[in-house]
Amino acid sequence: MERIGLAPGGKTGEVLAQDIAQKFPQLVTITKATHNRLYAKVDKAALVPLCSYMKDNLDFEHVTCVGGVDWLEEKKMQVVYHITSYANKVTAELVVDLPRDQPEVDSITPLWGGANWHERETWDMFGIVFVGHPKLERLLNPAGTEVFPFRKDFVSGRRV
Repeated sequence: MERIGLAPGGKTGEVLAQDIAQKFPQLVTITKATHNRLYAKVDKAALVPLCSYMKDNLDFEHVTCVGGVDWLEEKKMQVVYHITSYANKVTAELVVDLPRDQPEVDSITPLWGGANWHERETWDMFGIVFVGHPKLERLLNPAGTEVFPFRKDFVSGRRV
């Protein structure tokens, strides 16, 4: 069944998900795929190779959003990426789990310059380190701030 508005030769989210699952069978788990969305859990070691593949081979041109999630009770953090292929009219949501005591993942800024500000904001709010980021410094909080206000163990009203 052809999707209305699908560019000639364009691929649906289901087709792109199958391609990714075949290319990265042990490191990426597709959790859901529809015509215009795909959702995946990604091993942090596979993030940059997966994103490179998505950019170079699957026409994903734009990082729409990068954000963090603090799962205090589970002792983990997550980075959530929304990356869009306008050619295919598909947005991919990639979720990477990180240990809460050492939340580090490689930066995707070298692939998509637009990720720069998103990664800086996520570091500034959650303390998630993007290894290889060209300028990982405070964006919203004053320089010298030693806390990460979106962490669930942050005490509101505390002087910084």
